[in-house]
Amino acid sequence: LEYSRVSTVLNTRKGQDKMKTFKELREINVNEHVEQKQGLNYLSWAWAWDIFKQACPDATYKIIKTENGLPYFETHAGVMVYTQVTANNETHEMWLPVMDGANNAMKAEPYTYTVRDWKTKQMVEKKVEPFTMFDVNKTLMRCLVKNLAMFGLGLYIYSCEDLPDIEEQP
Repeated sequence: LEYSRVSTVLNTRKGQDKMKTFKELREINVNEHVEQKQGLNYLSWAWAWDIFKQACPDATYKIIKTENGLPYFETHAGVMVYTQVTANNETHEMWLPVMDGANNAMKAEPYTYTVRDWKTKQMVEKKVEPFTMFDVNKTLMRCLVKNLAMFGLGLYIYSCEDLPDIEEQP
C-alpha cells in the first residue's frame, strides 16, 4: 500500500477543491488488500475505511434505515441496503442488493429458478436461500466500500482494472 500517497493527501488537502481530492484518492493503490472471491475483486471494508479516514479525517458514514430501524429495504424483487458517506462537505449515497454467492437477489422466502447447465446442456433448477442478518451485514459493509469508491478510493476495482491510473509527474 502506498502510505506515502495517503500522507501526501493528508498534508495537501487544506484549500484544495473536491476534484483534486478525488484525483488523489483514486490514485491510491489498494491492491494488497483486495481479495478475490468467485472471480470478483473485493476490498476489505476495514482497510478501505482505515485508508479513507487517514485521507479524510472528517469522514463519517451512515447506514440508511427504515422507519422501523431495519438496516435494509425489502420489496418483491429482493432486499436492498443503502449507505451514505460524508467527507470534505460532500455526501454520496450508495446502494447494493443483498445477493447470494452466485449473485442472485436474496428475498425473505426461498425461491427457485431454471437455468441451462453449460456442461450437460440440460435445464436445471437452482434454489436461492432466504437472506439472513449475516447476509445483510456483509452487504452493508460491501456497500460502504462501494460508497468510498464514489470519492475515488479503489474506484478502479469497479471498472475491472488492476491498477489505478497514475499520471506521471514532471
